[in-house]
Amino acid sequence: MAAAGLAGLGPGEAAAAAQALALPAEAFGNDEVSPAVPGAAQPRVELAWAMKAHQHAQVYFNLIRSVEPRLLRLTPLDAQIYERFRGAFPALRVGLLDPEELKSEEAKAKWRPFCLSFEGVVEDFNFGTLLRLDSGGEYSEENTILATRIQFLAIEIARNREGCNDGVHSRGREGTAA
Repeated sequence: MAAAGLAGLGPGEAAAAAQALALPAEAFGNDEVSPAVPGAAQPRVELAWAMKAHQHAQVYFNLIRSVEPRLLRLTPLDAQIYERFRGAFPALRVGLLDPEELKSEEAKAKWRPFCLSFEGVVEDFNFGTLLRLDSGGEYSEENTILATRIQFLAIEIARNREGCNDGVHSRGREGTAA
């Protein structure tokens, strides 16, 4: 897990990450500068997460623009995730999400058991991820909400299977044909 993630880092990034990982958890605070390299400006913990989440969003959006969404497999467990998702949320409109369907107290009570059922099954199931509210739109401040990784996977797998991402794919193909 961690080794695979570190493999994608450059030498300087890997050294900084190794130094940061050697520090006790108490050395980091929410929204504080990391003291991993004394005297060097380090990105804030939230900024580092936001950059990673943004990069993931860009990669995923480029993927659905390039590959026919119905053929796309996000995990080896796509069928299981989709089946459980639609069993738990049969009427959820995945094409255009209402933030309340993810964030209200009532919604959280429904999502919690679904998400927890993937603990130990889907790696980083509860990692924060960016999710588009309108499947026809790009990632933007107005069209993005924070969700857990398993929510992202469940909704995007449903969008791919149910044709909600086809418009993004078509526009992406038109852009490359020009």
